[in-house]
This record gives sequence, C-alpha cells and structure tokens, in this order.
Amino acid sequence: MSDHDRDTTSILSGSNLNNPEPTLPTGANPEGRRGLQAVIKLDGFRRLWIGQIFSQLADKFYIVLMVYLIAQYWVSSTPQSNDALAEIAAAIRMDFETRAQRITLLATGIYVANTIPAMALGTVAGVWADRWPKRRVMVASNALRALLVLLAPACILPGPHWIGLSWGYWALLVMTFLESVLTQFFAPAEQATIPLLVPKEHLLAANSLYQATSMGATIVGFALGDPILRLLRQAFLALGLHGGEFLLLPFCYGMAALSLSQIRIKEQHRLRSKESVWKEIGDGLQVLRERPTVRMAMGHLVLLYSLLAALYVLAISLASSIEGLGPTRFGTLLAISGLGMALGAVVIAQIGHDFSRRRLAATGLGVIGWSLVLLGQLQGSLIFTLLLCGLLGVGAALVAIPAQTTLQEDTPEEQRGKVFGLQNNLINIALSLPLVLAGALVSSFGLVPVLWLLAALAILAALLERPWQRC
Repeated sequence: MSDHDRDTTSILSGSNLNNPEPTLPTGANPEGRRGLQAVIKLDGFRRLWIGQIFSQLADKFYIVLMVYLIAQYWVSSTPQSNDALAEIAAAIRMDFETRAQRITLLATGIYVANTIPAMALGTVAGVWADRWPKRRVMVASNALRALLVLLAPACILPGPHWIGLSWGYWALLVMTFLESVLTQFFAPAEQATIPLLVPKEHLLAANSLYQATSMGATIVGFALGDPILRLLRQAFLALGLHGGEFLLLPFCYGMAALSLSQIRIKEQHRLRSKESVWKEIGDGLQVLRERPTVRMAMGHLVLLYSLLAALYVLAISLASSIEGLGPTRFGTLLAISGLGMALGAVVIAQIGHDFSRRRLAATGLGVIGWSLVLLGQLQGSLIFTLLLCGLLGVGAALVAIPAQTTLQEDTPEEQRGKVFGLQNNLINIALSLPLVLAGALVSSFGLVPVLWLLAALAILAALLERPWQRC
C-alpha cells in the first residue's frame, strides 16, 4: 500500500478517534512531553489564551453589568409605577410582585438580545472568519466591543419613554445585540486559530486548558462581577468621580485585543472569494457529510450541551429537594459541575493522550448517564448531590475536549471558520431548546423520569461508540 493510500485510509477510518496518540517525542514536539506546561510554553498560544481569559471574563461581566444597571435605574421599589411592565409580565404569565421578579423580567430582554445573534448568525460569521485574516477578526471584534460598551453610561441619561421604560433600556438591548453580533465573529476565528498555533500533539492539552479557563471565567465572572463593579464605583466616588463601574468592560475587551494583536499566525494565502455566502455554508456542511469523525464529534458536542442546558433547569428542582439549600441556591450545583469540568480538563491535559478518544467519549457519556440516574435516586442528600454534580462535570470534560480537538484536527484549514460557525449555531440551539422542554417535562412527569430520560440518551450515545471493541 502506498503512503498516499495509508493516509487516505487513516482519514476515512478516523484513526485519531480510535487510537491513542503517540506519547514519545516527535519532530514537531521538541519538548518530548505533553501537558499544560508544554502548551503554555508556546508563545502564540499563550497570547491567544490570555486574550480568551479577558474576553470570556468581559462576556460574563457584561451580563452582570446589565443586571446591575437594570436594578439601579429601571426597576422602582413599587410595582405600581411599572404598570406597562406588569401588563407584559401578565401576557407571558410571569410573576411581577417582587423587585427581584421585575429585575428578572427586564434581564430576560437582555438575554434574548444576546441569544438571537448566537442562534442566527454563527454560520454566516464563520464564513467571513474564513475569508478574513483571523488575527484581524479577533482583534477588531474585541476592540469594537470595547468601544461599544463605552456608550453604556449614555444609556442612563434621562430621555423619552416607550412602553413604560426609558429610551436607555431599549438602547441597552440594541447595544447587547451588536455586542453579541461581534462575538459571533470572534468565536469561530478563535477556534480556527488554535490549530494554526499549536502542533497536533499539543491540541488536546490546549483544548483542555481552554475548557478549564472557560469554566473558571464563568464562575469568577458571575460570582465576582457584582462585587467588582460595586468596588470600582465606590473607589471612583472616593476620588470624586462617577461611573467607575463602566470601566471594567472596556478594560477587559481592550486587554484581550492587545494580547491578540501580538500573535503571529501563518495562514494560507486566499484569493478573494467569488462564491456566495450560502455556497460557502454549503461547503461547510459538505465537510460534515464527507468526514464521519467531524460529524460524530459535532454530534457529541450538541448532545452534551443539550444535556447541560437541561441540567440548568433541573438544578432548581434538585436544589429544592435539599434541606438548607432551596431553589434560589441552585447555582451552587451548577458551580460544582463547572468545577468538575475544570478538574476533568486538567486531568485530560496531563494524561488524555494515553487513551483513545472513542473510549474517552464513551466513558464521559457513561459517567454523565449514571450520574443523572443517581441524582434522581439520591435527591435530598446535599453531599451526594454535590459529588454527583462534580462527577457529571468530569464526564462532560471527557466528552467535550476530545470532540473539540477532533474538529480542529480533521477539518481542513480553509473550512474551519465555517465548521466552527456551524458548531456555534448548533450549540446555541442545543442550549436554548432544552431550557423550554425540560421545564415542561418536569411539570408534566416529575423530576426523576426526566433525569432517567436524559440518562438513557447519554448511555445510548456511549453504547454507539462501541467502547468494547479494540481501538
């Protein structure tokens, strides 16, 4: 068999899913070892990683700032002064009695404005991420977001009202929409840049580090966002200045743009495309049809995020059954799951290369499935629920990181933006639909049957990997 035939057979058989990667030094791996230490030594990736940290933190701080502004300027202490909002709440069957419920109603508008571009524009943005130089896309998207959020202080100025709310709230919705549009360009360019900066044998560690810091940014951003905003406000007031809370977002986005601007990327030179955007989207879909490893990895990610989105809803019912926790502290369970994902990511970075990706995925799906079953059987126990949520997070890392690495390795360079844009589309849909369906199913059938249903899906997906076969 010729070398060309061997390469072709390797691609078609998806060897990188079924075989452990070599652990010995290679020509592209001069360090002779792999893991977090080795990947952090790569200068280009390190700057990309720092940019990711600031960008991820800024995205979380943005939501916190919006809720903070809503609470400070658009929700009064008495519901009678918000008659128009009361009518909206009644139309969507939402309670409007307490201040927290009124804040939630207005914050929902922010969430919707942030979600629409994520569900609608991901694939289109991915096409342009392939057409344009990726470093410029990443730098420009963060720099423009930094400039955009500088307009936030203007939104609290007095002005005309519409549907009972100041013009500033509606301006915030527009700003959130535009901020999310820019994010859709940044995300596929960022994912497509990783394999350009990281040798193939370091990709698993690089994605593990990305997953760990993403979880860390989520926990830190949402947990510390409000205290940091208030601290900045008080610090600037002590100096006789107002608006200190508005400086956090421009700083984070600006630091991300600065770090990303120092990356040097070797990209293939592309002539200006004469094909339509829809034709190029079709080319991205063709990659999924022709490459089973890419298709399977994408399926794993969509299933995983669907399960996690359902868990966001089910966590409220789980927390309600635990004495001393209650429904309002459901975030504790999600935080423990995030911690489990971060720990799993670190472990995969260090030893994941010694195992086949098929078995990693099957193990992760199996762990998720059995964790969901046991969560239903042991509900009411704080210790066991926390342990199982952490274990579920570890299982999620075992699925997500190998799948993301496979997408980066097996997608042709000129198609990566399109494929990662499609990935963002599908994942955002996978995050949105279960939020609605899970709540309805729990109301109709109860918590335990829904947990069993989700567990059955995870275990079935694990069995489809046929982990008992030799890899």
